[in-house]
Amino acid sequence: MDSFPSLGAPDAGDTAWMLASAALVLLMTPGLAFFYGGMVRAKNVLNMIMMSVGAMGVITVLWSLYGFSIAFGDDKGNLIGDPTQYFGLAHVFGGAYAADPDAGTGPAIPLAGTIPLSVFVAFQLMFAIITVALISGAVADRLKFGSWLLFAAIWATVVYFPVAHWVFAFDDVTGTTGGWIANKLQAIDFAGGTAVHINAGAAGLVLALILGKRAGWPRTPFRPHNLPFVMLGAALLWFGWYGFNAGSAVGSNGVAGATFLTTTIATAAAMLGWLLVERLRDGRATSLGAASGIVAGLVAITPSCSSVNVVGALAIGAVAGVLCALAVGLKFKFGFDDSLDVVGVHLVGGIVGTLMVGLVATEESPAAVSGLFYGGGFDQLIKQAVGAGAVLAWSVVGTAIIAYLIKFTIGLRADPESEAQGLDESEHAETAYDLAVLGSNTSRLAAKEA
Repeated sequence: MDSFPSLGAPDAGDTAWMLASAALVLLMTPGLAFFYGGMVRAKNVLNMIMMSVGAMGVITVLWSLYGFSIAFGDDKGNLIGDPTQYFGLAHVFGGAYAADPDAGTGPAIPLAGTIPLSVFVAFQLMFAIITVALISGAVADRLKFGSWLLFAAIWATVVYFPVAHWVFAFDDVTGTTGGWIANKLQAIDFAGGTAVHINAGAAGLVLALILGKRAGWPRTPFRPHNLPFVMLGAALLWFGWYGFNAGSAVGSNGVAGATFLTTTIATAAAMLGWLLVERLRDGRATSLGAASGIVAGLVAITPSCSSVNVVGALAIGAVAGVLCALAVGLKFKFGFDDSLDVVGVHLVGGIVGTLMVGLVATEESPAAVSGLFYGGGFDQLIKQAVGAGAVLAWSVVGTAIIAYLIKFTIGLRADPESEAQGLDESEHAETAYDLAVLGSNTSRLAAKEA
């Protein structure tokens, strides 16, 4: 029992909110699957959805074996948590009515703050799943499904779990010594601007470069086949993001309320900012732009939602909406085929949100830190830049090594015939839409009418 972080009765309200938050964050991955699935061509929609669903399976298994321990075990050399400390989720469940050394008898279970440690494990698992799934959008239409699952497993182990330790493992939350970004550098990343979005965005860029361009890109237009899917996915992401950001308060409290509001405000501002760019640049505001702007705002406010007021949230959202709308065109300028704009939205949005903490953070926020524009000087901005840069570098190097290892062993890319046929049929032997049956029914109906 000594290895438990602490023993006691959890707070019922905090526990209920965190259970709900964990479920909300899990919902984000099916939301992402619809968001990405609607953006690809009809012959690849099931494959796109399966990449997210596959991540749910692979990461859950690894997290329960050693992922949580690497992320939240005792710090080893400022790099990882002790992989043996919670191996197989040892010391997480405890007894529902174990002896309480303080109260004598009664319910006493391992705690993380005021919630059961098991609930904290579940909540953080959902972050690991969505981070890996985000990468898939950069390599749509051309990555073999088996290679994706292998990449997801190795990347989570080598890249995500250590970075989660740096960013999310605060000293004594689980009775352990935590990571260097959270505790020594003290950069502010409330819910994963570095660990999730910069991490996934950098990985998506490197993997897309190593995998190569889609056949016909950029001459061939790769239009979204189902924009209602995209809008549905964006709506589910926005809904689930309240668990992502407000849930990171790890309690039902004022911090959760403040982050809930700043998340909403920044997301709305980003959507409008993206639509404004489209209107001025292209003459039309599009539904795809609205959905993309929503996600850009959610990404940018993720690291900063606890450190800004309303003005800061509006500024971060507006800047992210404009810059991300402009950044998605960089792939054409520099020649990298980021299929669904993971770099333009998640990497750029994550950097914007992380760095702007150093500019617009204010002491009236829950984080109680002042950025440059509120008299805090450059100190916090430097911390934010160091944290973002470290995660970016780790992700780039780690992803490159993993991708090349897979490329030169089992191979990364589907063969040209499979790509032309579509990955739904070549990889899964399925189609999302039975167009042949639909066509025959239409022909019969036309014959009757004639």
